[in-house]
Amino acid sequence: MNQNNTSTGMPGAKKFIPGIAWFFLIAVLICLPGQDLPDVDDWLGRIYFDKWVHAGLFAVLALLFMWPFLGSDMPGLSKRQMALKITLSCCLWGLATEFIQKYFVPGRQFDWLDWSADTLGALLALAWAKWRFLR
Repeated sequence: MNQNNTSTGMPGAKKFIPGIAWFFLIAVLICLPGQDLPDVDDWLGRIYFDKWVHAGLFAVLALLFMWPFLGSDMPGLSKRQMALKITLSCCLWGLATEFIQKYFVPGRQFDWLDWSADTLGALLALAWAKWRFLR
């Protein structure tokens, strides 16, 4: 049976479960208190390892939410619009996580570079989706 909504080509709700699970994984990780985070080796600090982790987490988040649309029967323009909306939503979620850390998580603070890395990850996902699916 086709899991798409036959009238609109929209993907079925089950296809979003991986994205939702990844969203909550990020929520749990950003709520870890500062003292529970591992110390970063000098070498890892010099290559900004934590920023690469942020970019990777948000690239995967964006891709997991884009994937059901990219494989759907929706028209190409609708797919592009959804991919852009997902990218913007991921960027806003990254910003929200920084405020959550600043105001609600002990030992954590707002970091513009973390949000920049989150945004970079979401944009890389969009670029990959455009290159691979939205030509």
